[in-house]
Amino acid sequence: MPPVTRTILIADDHPLFRDALKIALKRAAPDARVVEVSSVAEAMREAKACSDLALVLLDLWMPDSAGFYGLAEMRTSFPDLPIMVVSAAGQPEAESRALDYGAVAFIAKSAKLPEIEAAIAAVLAGTRHPERTGGATESSPDPLGDIARRIASLTPAQLKVLKGVLQGRLNKQIAHDMEISEATVKAHMTAVFRKLGVASRTQAVLASRALELTDPTTRI
Repeated sequence: MPPVTRTILIADDHPLFRDALKIALKRAAPDARVVEVSSVAEAMREAKACSDLALVLLDLWMPDSAGFYGLAEMRTSFPDLPIMVVSAAGQPEAESRALDYGAVAFIAKSAKLPEIEAAIAAVLAGTRHPERTGGATESSPDPLGDIARRIASLTPAQLKVLKGVLQGRLNKQIAHDMEISEATVKAHMTAVFRKLGVASRTQAVLASRALELTDPTTRI
């Protein structure tokens, strides 16, 4: 048996689809060690602990993450880690947004196994697959894409502050959650407003929710 040279993480809460991804991975990267998790929290822990993590296959909808929040959280925490979104969300809008948030590729769960295998192989080879089909043009601007890229530019601490804002928490509550001072929270908030191009908490919430960047605990 050849030595393990890299690890690939599957983050998806559907066991049957994880099994399908493992089949694709076995063909595309037979040398890889595959780790399975069913939440973003588990994916974050594995990413921190794994020194040879080469790729994350990430679902957009898991018990602790809805929409693009999990992707944004992983991208801000691990900016150099390739993340490929594998989702049941419709294309091309979901693909375009995922790439705006920093995913290296997007593939639909409805894709056939050979297509998923080819996408994984292409990403591991350092290329994007499939080619981006969405996005803005000079005649068709994409304001949501612009906001997504602004959110993707936040630091991990700034994203946590934004998460607190989305949950409707006060500055002192956010400070307690993050174990920092209220002054530091305010400084992060100022940076978040500047990067998002907004002037208030309400505008920040509206911009984020327009992109389905909402923490699942806020959903009714």
